[in-house]
Amino acid sequence: MNKVKITVLKTTLQEDLAAQYGAEGLDKCPMLREGQVFYADYAKPDGFCDEAWKAIYQYVFALAHGAASGTFYFGDWIRVPGVAICSCNDGLRPVIFKLEATNEEAHINYTPVR
Repeated sequence: MNKVKITVLKTTLQEDLAAQYGAEGLDKCPMLREGQVFYADYAKPDGFCDEAWKAIYQYVFALAHGAASGTFYFGDWIRVPGVAICSCNDGLRPVIFKLEATNEEAHINYTPVR
């Protein structure tokens, strides 16, 4: 299993939807900043949003376990092998992520209990 590099590409605000449904003063995501980089494997990186992790972890898991050799969804989504572009599930202020497979081996930093 290898680590996956997660880069925050964009923090967005759907202004029309936020005006109609959002709380007063709603703005772009306060938890993540464009350009931030995290590394993950089997577990959510420290400081990463729980909700965003739930939205992208399956792609991280796939890339960490070898999906880097091909492209997702029969090659009709992302043209670059080992890359996925995903977003969190906040419909008013989604954050867009770039996930990239790396050659850096992941190490489990705990002892499993049997």
